[in-house]
Amino acid sequence: MVNRPRRLRKNSVIRDMTCETVLSKSDLIYPIFVVEGKNKRKAIKSMPGVFRFSVDMLDEEVAEAMAAGIKSVLLFGVPLHKDSCGSEAYNPDGVVPNAIRRLRELAPSMYIIADVCMCEYTDHGHCGIINPDGSVNNDKTLEYLSKIALTCVQAGADMVAPSNMMDGCVASIRRVLDENGYESTPIMAYSAKYASNFYGPFREAAESTPAFGDRKGYQMDYRNSDEALRETALDIEEGADVILVKPGVMCLDIIRRVKDEFNIPLAAYMVSGEYAMIKCAILQGLLNESAMFEAHIAIKRAGARMIVTYAAKEICGMID
Repeated sequence: MVNRPRRLRKNSVIRDMTCETVLSKSDLIYPIFVVEGKNKRKAIKSMPGVFRFSVDMLDEEVAEAMAAGIKSVLLFGVPLHKDSCGSEAYNPDGVVPNAIRRLRELAPSMYIIADVCMCEYTDHGHCGIINPDGSVNNDKTLEYLSKIALTCVQAGADMVAPSNMMDGCVASIRRVLDENGYESTPIMAYSAKYASNFYGPFREAAESTPAFGDRKGYQMDYRNSDEALRETALDIEEGADVILVKPGVMCLDIIRRVKDEFNIPLAAYMVSGEYAMIKCAILQGLLNESAMFEAHIAIKRAGARMIVTYAAKEICGMID
C-alpha cells in the first residue's frame, strides 16, 4: 500500500483559518477621473460602472467610497484646454489641484495620490515634450513633470505617482520636492510599466490616445522580464518610496520577481482593459461576481501590498 500524504479536508471555518492570502480594504487604491466644468457625472462606456466627475460632483462619490471603506484615491485629470507642454497639469487652479482641495474638505482622512504625467494634458497625447522628429525629449520632460508634482503637493496631495516612465523622473521630482520643503512627501513610481494593449479604456476615459506613433519608446516591451528589475532598481536608487507594476493581472510573474528582489512597498495596477474584460464577462453572465475578487487575490498573492483598482468599491463589499 502506498503511503500518500494526507490533504487537509477543509470546511468553511478551516478554509478561512488556513488561507494564505488575505485582501483588506486598506490594500485598495481607488482611481477617480476628474473633469472641468460643473454638474458632470458621465459614464465611461468602455468601463462599466466607472464615471468621470466634475469637482462639484465629487461629494457623493467620495461619500460612497468612504462608506465602503476606501482609504486612498488616485486622481487623474482631464482638462478642457490641451497644448504641446500640458500646461494645465501644473496650473495651480487646474482640475486636479482643485479636486485635491475639494477632497481635503470632504474627507480630511482620505489619502490622496496625484498622478504625475502629461498624456491627459497634451494635444498630442504623449507623456512628454515632443522633439521635431516626433520622439519624446526625455530630459526636457523632467522639468515639466517636476512642476506637475510640486503643484499637486502644494494643493495638498499626500503622495505623487509619476506614471510616465521617463528616465530620471523620480530623481528630478525628489529634488524639486525637497528643495521646496516637501522632503517627507512619498513618491510611488510606475517602475515597471509596460506598453500594454490593455490601456484602451483608460485612454477613452482620459482622452489621452496618442495623435501619432505609440509609447513603446518610453514604456517597456511586454516581452521583457529582466528589464523590469533594472528599471525598478534605478527608481529605488533615485528615491522611490513605493514601486508599481502595470498591468497587474498580465504581469503576475513580474510582481513576484520584483517582490522577491526588492524590500520596498510594492503596488500593482489592475488596468482599465483588465477591469473591463472581467466586468463585461460578469455583466454578460459568463463569469460570476467573485471572478473580480479572485483576480485581486491573484495580484495580492503574487506579492503586491497595494492594488490600484477601478473595482475598489465592489471589492470592499466582498470583504467582511
